[in-house]
Amino acid sequence: MRMPDLDLDLLRCFVMVAEQGGFTVAATALGLTQSAVSLKIKRLEEVVRRPVFRRTSRRVELTAEGETLLAYARRILALNDEAVRRLVAPPVAGRLRLGVADHFVPRSLAHILARFARTYPDARLEVEVGRSHELRAKQMAGGLDLVLGKRRDGEVAGVPIWTEPVVWAAAPGWTAPPDRPLPLALLPEGCMFRDRALRALARAGLAFEPVFTCDSLLGLAAAAQAGFALTVLGRSGFPDGLREVAGLPELGLVEMALFGDAEGRSQVVVPLVGFIRESLGQGSIAA
Repeated sequence: MRMPDLDLDLLRCFVMVAEQGGFTVAATALGLTQSAVSLKIKRLEEVVRRPVFRRTSRRVELTAEGETLLAYARRILALNDEAVRRLVAPPVAGRLRLGVADHFVPRSLAHILARFARTYPDARLEVEVGRSHELRAKQMAGGLDLVLGKRRDGEVAGVPIWTEPVVWAAAPGWTAPPDRPLPLALLPEGCMFRDRALRALARAGLAFEPVFTCDSLLGLAAAAQAGFALTVLGRSGFPDGLREVAGLPELGLVEMALFGDAEGRSQVVVPLVGFIRESLGQGSIAA
């Protein structure tokens, strides 16, 4: 019996839903309607003859077959995009000074840059990781060409490339201490994640206490992994050893954008922007 072929468009949609944890958020990121996304997933399930998601009251979750397919889908999409770029895209060479908010460091940055370097060996990237507002100030002063960072609430500057939920995170098995304020691990004052978390808890009438402040998201993750405190992360930035905590106030979405030379004045910018969008959109951060 001839095996069916997997459609790349359906796989991209499937990976987006899996990464975003829901059809509505995935539809927004893909520029589609929710019904269009649902139809694509239904078509994929018909091809593989297995359900790939189970619906719960709060979000969708992968089935066991969906987990298996996700690993293959990431590899298929990564190989497809790398082959197309190597064979079809024009040669890329040049130097780009790139600032990246450490929101991406836990899982995404190293994988994306490594794949970009393999695909465009003549492009030279100089990468600096830090907090969004500090990197953007350096870019405005001429020290960086491009910054990948968070858009603040209501901001319209920059070119948006990625939207994801902001969620509460803690070590597996962590529970809120009884009769005590919630212990929080947060970035310093001025961080959008910190501001959202504190406002959300205050509106809900929940007592809290910042017990760990650190400039690095990796440091916050370490504090949470140790069970010392609860922290706040973008869903794509989860390192190993953390889980999403339910039952706390919703924290909304965060929008990542490119600030600076997004018009392509450097020869490296246009392919890099496209590469980041595709890498994040297909979930290749874990490839």
